Amino acid sequence: MKVEGRCHCGEITYEADVDPQSVGICHCTDCQRLTGSAYRATVRAARESFVLLSGRPKVYVKTAESGTRRAHAFCPNCGSPVYSAAVEDPPAYSLRVGCLRQRAELLPVRQQWCRSALPWAMDLSGIPQAQRQ
Repeated sequence: MKVEGRCHCGEITYEADVDPQSVGICHCTDCQRLTGSAYRATVRAARESFVLLSGRPKVYVKTAESGTRRAHAFCPNCGSPVYSAAVEDPPAYSLRVGCLRQRAELLPVRQQWCRSALPWAMDLSGIPQAQRQ
């Protein structure tokens, strides 16, 4: 599936081919902190399909509990997280679903690090909803 992405301010734009069956949610505490939210939703894009059309992301390298280093790219202007990847010679990019124009079509097929999930994030069905602020 072809996707188009951009940061909030539009400085960074990109396109890629993704596999909708690779959409996942991560509940780890690193993802909570890096997003400022309860979890992170991502979809995998092979390196050869990812094309940065405009802008130059700033990169923060995080070392995981396992010792693995990951490059986290974000817009230097608005701060939107765009993707993560291996630090050197990445085989794929982990695109942030929220930055993709096609985000409504990308349903998660798995969740990981559920032991770190915020209890309320696992079921939002009982919380009152408003269609606008």
